[in-house]
Amino acid sequence: MNYGIVFLFLLFLAGCKPEVDKPVSIKEDVVFLSDDTLEGRQTGTDGEKAAAEYIAERFKNLGLEGKGTNNYLQPFTFKPKTNPHQKVNYNVVKGDSTITGINVLGYLNNNAKTTIVIGAHYDHLGYGAEGSLHRGEKAIHNGADDNASGVAVMLNLAEKLKEKNTNNNYLFMAFSGEEMGLLGSNYFVKNPTTDIKKINYMINMDMVGRLKADSTLAVYGVGTSPILKQTLRAHNDSFKLIQKESGIGPSDHTSFYNADIPVLHFFTGQHEDYHKPSDDFEKLNYQGMNTISNYIFEVISDLDNNGKLPFRKTKNESEDVPRFKVGLGVIPDYLFDGKGMRIDGISEEKPAQKAGLQKGDIVVKLGDTAVVDMMSYMKVLATFEKGDTTKVIVDRNGELVEAKIEF
Repeated sequence: MNYGIVFLFLLFLAGCKPEVDKPVSIKEDVVFLSDDTLEGRQTGTDGEKAAAEYIAERFKNLGLEGKGTNNYLQPFTFKPKTNPHQKVNYNVVKGDSTITGINVLGYLNNNAKTTIVIGAHYDHLGYGAEGSLHRGEKAIHNGADDNASGVAVMLNLAEKLKEKNTNNNYLFMAFSGEEMGLLGSNYFVKNPTTDIKKINYMINMDMVGRLKADSTLAVYGVGTSPILKQTLRAHNDSFKLIQKESGIGPSDHTSFYNADIPVLHFFTGQHEDYHKPSDDFEKLNYQGMNTISNYIFEVISDLDNNGKLPFRKTKNESEDVPRFKVGLGVIPDYLFDGKGMRIDGISEEKPAQKAGLQKGDIVVKLGDTAVVDMMSYMKVLATFEKGDTTKVIVDRNGELVEAKIEF
C-alpha cells in the first residue's frame, strides 16, 4: 500500500467531499477523478482504489443502495493476458502476477420489474500502461476525457433520475479494467449482482467530454432494439447525430450486448490527447457534457413506458476491418461524415508527420486508390508493407495537396 497516496487522497477528499443536499457538478467530479493525486487510476493501484471509494461515496450521498458484493464495491481478481487471444482467468489464487480490480455499483430501487444499467469505466493508464501513445518521459495519464467524463455524466444522470421515470430500476456502474480489455463489465455480466434477465437495456458513456464546435455526437448500438433509432432522433435538437447500428465496439457496452441486452454507447470522438498525459480537465467541454446528459435523460424518459425492449443482433462491423502491417501515424476523426478520411491528430516521428500532413487534412487518395470514407482508407492502407513508398493527396482547406509517404 502506498500510504503517501492514501494520505493525499484523504486530504483531497476532505476538501471535496460532496454535501448530501448540494448537487455536485459534472466538472467537480471530473476534476477530482483526473487529479494527479490518483496517479492515472490504473487497475489494481492505490489510485484506482481511491477513485472507487470516491465514486462509492458519491453513490451513497445520492441515496443509492450498494449493489456490489461488498456494499458498493465488486472486487474481481484476475491474471492478465500474456497474448491478445488468451482468455482472462478470473478468481485466480492471489499471488504474483495477479491483479484486483474494483467495479462500483449503486442501485436506485423503484420496485420495478426491469432495470436499466447506466455505466462508464473509471480506470485509465496510470503512468503509461499498455495502450499509451505517449513517447516522452514517464508521466501521469489523468484520463479526464477517458473516462472521468463518462463517470461524471453517469453521476449527473443518477441525480436527475431520483424519483423520476420510475417504471424501471437503475443500476449505475463504474467499471474497472476497461483499458485492459473490458474486464470489469465482462466480470459483472458473468457474475451479476442482479437478475441479468431483467436488465432492460444498457447505456454506456466513454469519452463524452470533447463535444466539438459542430456538436457531433456518435451513438453506437442503435440497431440493438427496433425503437432506439427513432427515439434518439425524436429528441435531438442539439447534435449532429451519427448513429451506428452495431452493438460491438471497444468499450463496456459490448459485454452487455454479448449477453443479448440492447445497448447505447455515447462518444464525442477521439483527439490528439487520447491516451496521453495531456488529457486533462481544462480541455473538456462541460456545457457540452451537460447537454449530453440532458439528451440521455430525455431518451430514458421517452422509453420509460415502453416495457422491456426487444433485443436484436447487429452486424459486427469490426469483423470487416482489415489487418495492417504499417500505419500513417494519425488519429482519424471517426465522427467525420464527409468524403475522405479526416485527420484529427498526428503522431510524432511517424510517416504522416514526416510527409508534412496536418491535423484537419482530409485524405482523399492514397497511392492510386480514392479514399471516400474510413473503410476505404483502411482497406487501401492494408495493402502496404514496411519500406513501401507511395503518394497521398489531402484536401487542406479546399486545396488539394500531394505528399510522399514512406512506410
